[in-house]
Amino acid sequence: MTDVDGADTPAVSAPPRPSRAEYDRRQRRRGNLIAATSTAVVVAVLVIGVPRLSGWQRVRETFFDGETFAEAFPQVAEAFWLDVRIFLFCAPLILIWGMTIALARSVRSPVLFPLRLAATLYVDIVRGVPVLLWLFLIGFGGATLLNRRDVGIGSARVGTLLFLGAVGLVITYSAYVAEVFRAGIEGVHESQRSGARSLGLSTWQTNRYVVLPQAVRRVVPPLMNDFISLQKDVALVSVLGPVEALRRADVLQDRLFNFTPFVVAAILFLCVSIPLTRLADYLLTRERRAMSGTAVR
Repeated sequence: MTDVDGADTPAVSAPPRPSRAEYDRRQRRRGNLIAATSTAVVVAVLVIGVPRLSGWQRVRETFFDGETFAEAFPQVAEAFWLDVRIFLFCAPLILIWGMTIALARSVRSPVLFPLRLAATLYVDIVRGVPVLLWLFLIGFGGATLLNRRDVGIGSARVGTLLFLGAVGLVITYSAYVAEVFRAGIEGVHESQRSGARSLGLSTWQTNRYVVLPQAVRRVVPPLMNDFISLQKDVALVSVLGPVEALRRADVLQDRLFNFTPFVVAAILFLCVSIPLTRLADYLLTRERRAMSGTAVR
């Protein structure tokens, strides 16, 4: 480049533009800073503002009493172990029975139409009735069916009602899980089945080696959400008599005239549900990236 006097001057170059990766890092840093600032403001408002309310002192003594918390925690935690055992008993059975119902609803052979109709009716009826009502019907009705004449609230054997309550959870949640599995099965493109048939695979082999692996991988995140709900709903078994965390907290509340035991039970459930929720979010994000072709290998 030449100036008016004929002397050469260096060309002025534009500043280099940041790369896409650098731009994304800057946007993430900016978003994290904004999120941290807004969170700090909200927490400060709650910490400073809530204790200034006129009824806070009474709420703190009723729901957040330290001495009552220390007294109730060991007993509620011991009862919470029953909730965990019910969950561990129900979860694998729900997966097995839910997959069975989903496969029955997905059969295409006209000969097996009665099986498909029965599975459809099962899902429609079970999902149409509240879980709590099913627990009453299966719990006390099942005890009567087993020829227990001492059936009634507080009279039937706790072990029998506990088992029947777990069965009720398996029956009800299997209907929801079956629909999740069925959505995954029907989400597999028809070309996958056509390709399997062109290779000479039978219907069973097609489902076993082609359809089900893809379907299960896609529905893992929504399945996790169902099991998060199950982890909380195991407390509903207490309506049949077993003393789990919620029932123990209710007993302590009646004895101590304080609602802090319910807060203890809520914290214990949160200690399980929050990690499961974060795991479900992680699985959902990973599946979304894999489907979009941006997964990190």
